[in-house]
Amino acid sequence: MPVTVEQAFVAPRHLAGGGDPGWITVPLHRACGWSYGHDPLMPRVLLTSPDQLTQLRIAPDPDDPWWIILHARDADQRGWAATFGARTPVEIIAAFTDALTDPAGPATPAADPYAPLHKAEWNTARDTEGLVSPDGTARVERLGTADSDLWLIEIGVTEHPPIWRAHFTGSTPAHLVTAVTRSLANQTPVTRDPSKIPGLARDHMSVSTHRVPAAHIAFALERRTTLLAARHPAPPAAVPPPHAATPRRPR
Repeated sequence: MPVTVEQAFVAPRHLAGGGDPGWITVPLHRACGWSYGHDPLMPRVLLTSPDQLTQLRIAPDPDDPWWIILHARDADQRGWAATFGARTPVEIIAAFTDALTDPAGPATPAADPYAPLHKAEWNTARDTEGLVSPDGTARVERLGTADSDLWLIEIGVTEHPPIWRAHFTGSTPAHLVTAVTRSLANQTPVTRDPSKIPGLARDHMSVSTHRVPAAHIAFALERRTTLLAARHPAPPAAVPPPHAATPRRPR
């Protein structure tokens, strides 16, 4: 393994391209206990939460979202769905799944998804009630009525069709949508292989390349998985039953 490798640091992160899906699927399985189904004849991934209520599907369909997260209706809440397009950066989807699997639960269940964007000085969208990023490449909007609504995220540049979209049904817990908008507002660059940076919006992004320790890249996923696993306390050790007294043989 080389001592250092070249990495591109890309901002804004929503234009960086998809990245490695394992950034999401590996921690879900290894750190959060999600089980996976495998069919070698189908080009898709299925992961199911331990309580069997939530499923993640990844299917390479050019006409539909590649990432689909479905949560079944239960006694506490209505069912909901979240979808992400193929070019959604994994760091943004991971913000959603990390919040979803946090055993501590939401700090503020009634969080406002617009709040992180207001803090980052996003602008009011023209002719809508949504918000647009300062560079105009990202839009977040709540559509519909109180009984039939959804959140829409759309990423693109004016001279091209949208690069990716995300949808969240209105019943999606607000803190999960807020985790995504917080990631969108995060101005920290994400790293990518320089040869895999999408060129569609190259004029709208900042890219700088640096040589970084190869071990840092090679073990980044392992470190992430370990940190997420630490959120789940180990079950208490089983207490062995007391030894029964051995009856004495009568003389």
